[in-house]
Parts: sequence; C-alpha cells; structure tokens
Amino acid sequence: MRDVEPIVYKAGRLFLLDQRKLPHREELLELHGAADTARAIRDMVVRGAPAIGVTAAFGLALQARKFSARRLREDFEKAAATLLAARPTAVNLKWGIDRLREVFERELERGGKASEPERIARALAREAQALMREDIEANRALGAAGAELLAKGDVLTHCNAGALATAGYGTALGVIRSAWESGRRFGVFATETRPFLQGARLTAWELVKLGIPVTLLTDGMAGSLLASGRVQSIVVGTDRTAANGDVANKIGTYTLAVLARRHGVPFYVAAPTSSIDLACPSGEHIPIEERSEKEVTHLGPRRVATEGVRVFNPAFDVTPAELVTAIITEHGVVKGDYGKGLRKVVRAAEEQRRTRREEQVGRR
Repeated sequence: MRDVEPIVYKAGRLFLLDQRKLPHREELLELHGAADTARAIRDMVVRGAPAIGVTAAFGLALQARKFSARRLREDFEKAAATLLAARPTAVNLKWGIDRLREVFERELERGGKASEPERIARALAREAQALMREDIEANRALGAAGAELLAKGDVLTHCNAGALATAGYGTALGVIRSAWESGRRFGVFATETRPFLQGARLTAWELVKLGIPVTLLTDGMAGSLLASGRVQSIVVGTDRTAANGDVANKIGTYTLAVLARRHGVPFYVAAPTSSIDLACPSGEHIPIEERSEKEVTHLGPRRVATEGVRVFNPAFDVTPAELVTAIITEHGVVKGDYGKGLRKVVRAAEEQRRTRREEQVGRR
C-alpha cells in the first residue's frame, strides 16, 4: 500500500493531512508560517510527538521567509515561542525548534546582506527536511529493534503511534508493522482512546490500510480483555520519556500499565531518542497539558453531558518506569537500569548526528 504521509513538503509549500477529518475524508491543509502551524498543532490537525516536532520545524522555516533583515534574532525567537506554546508535553516540539536554532546561529555567523532572510529560510527548510528523513529512518530502525519482542500472541496498543503520529512509518505501530512484515501473524487490539478517539479514528484506519487484523474496544474494556488471556503484549508510544524511564503518553496509558502488571503482560514503550528528555529527571517534572472540557462533554458538535458538570481532561498521564518492561529505541532496546540505558542510546543518536553533519560539510 501507499505509505501514509501526514506531512508533505513540496516546492517550498507545507501541507498536513488533516487528522480531524479522518477516517472519513483525506484532506490536505496548507500552512504558511509559525502562527497557523502552531494553531494546527494545538487544534490536532497534526498530533503525535515526532510529527509535532517535524511540523514545527517546517513552520519555523516558512516563517523565516518573513523575517526582517534588521530583526533576525528577534523574529526567530518570537516565531519559536509561538510554536513552543502550542502543546507543552511533547518534548519533540522543543527538539525540532532547537535543531533549527543551531542552524540559525550558524547562518548568522556566516553573515550576509539584503538576502540574508532568504538564505536563512533555505537553510532552515533543509534542516526541517533532514529532520523528516531522520525521523522516518529512526522509526524503521526502532520497529526492527522491537519486532523481536512480539514473538507470539495478539498485541494491544493505545492511542495512535503510527505513521500519522510521526513523519512516517510509526513508533508503536512501527514495531507492530515491522513484526508483521517479517512474517509474524497476530491480531491487534486498539483502544478507542477517549476523549479524542485517536484509536478509533486513526489507529484502526492505519491498520486496516496495512492489512493487519485489528479489533476495536472501548478504553474501559481493556481490563476484561487482559484478564481473558488473549493479549500477550502491549506496545505504546511516548510524548516524553524522562531520564529515569518514566513515560508521559496519552491519558489511559498508566491504567494499561497497571493492568499489564496485574495480569503478567509485558508493557513496551516505543520511544525514538528525539522523545527522550535527559534534562527531565522524572515524570513529576513533565508538564501535563489539560485540554478543553468540550472534548469530554461533546461528541463532535453534539453535547452528551449535562449542563453544569465540571470536567477533568488531562491529555496525558505518566507511567512510572517500574511498570515498563522495556523501552524500544532506534538504537536498541533498553531494559533494567533506564537511567544508564537511556543515556547510552541518546549518546549513540548524538554521535550519529555528528557524523552526518561532518559528512554533509565534507560534501560541500
């Protein structure tokens, strides 16, 4: 099948597959700069930590075309702040902006004349494209590393950590997809993932397109399913992984981790190194986004909850490292001492990036 492309950048124009319209319509929305890119991230046109990071990078690159030659740094930081405020939990948002900030600083050191904003914009766009390529490559490597863990039996996943949540291929669904492509046969159970229904609308859609058998269940049915013994492993994504291995992911992930421990089911987290935040010591330090009460009180435009009820709607929860069986990255599977293991894979990613940069400089 044709791979899902959540982010499309062609001839200097940026388009997003509008995930609010799925699975009923596949529509592309064009973005033009930092403000509308931040709005698209906030309004869930695009979601998923890696996809958010790559999208923000492209939005910043587009905005750079509008920078004033006299206020380059001021304009950059204003655009960066607009994007960073869009969603606080996903660390990839900062990762994407920081990667472009490094390029911006190098271009400033080079100096220039009247065409400097255009030159900087081109350099930032090249870096955003590199981020996209690297994310897809990392997801494929992560999928291959984790596929061996799905040795037998059916799999449960939560929310959407597929191609739609990344630049392509997927993280948790990348593991499932890689195992399927290697010849293993199993079924996938997908939670609907209230209140935004990413599992029902997006994960089920992706798996059907891939030809992988998928069964949808409401979030509250997961305990009964695990008690039945039909599920042999759980694999989820992550929006931020702290240095000690605590994981922030879509609300309901912690519940599944507790149930997995109760029923002796391995609980795996697919975490590209771009989502690992070594500066964050533990899950207690991860900011948790709270979203509009309307996501809970309404189904689409229709109100289903009584008027006057108060709403608790955190978008994410934190799963303690002690409940995580293993963390799967593009540089290998981390088990046991997460502090040591996560530092090791992040160093490997940084070394890979340095090597790539040196090769690019050499080719110039």
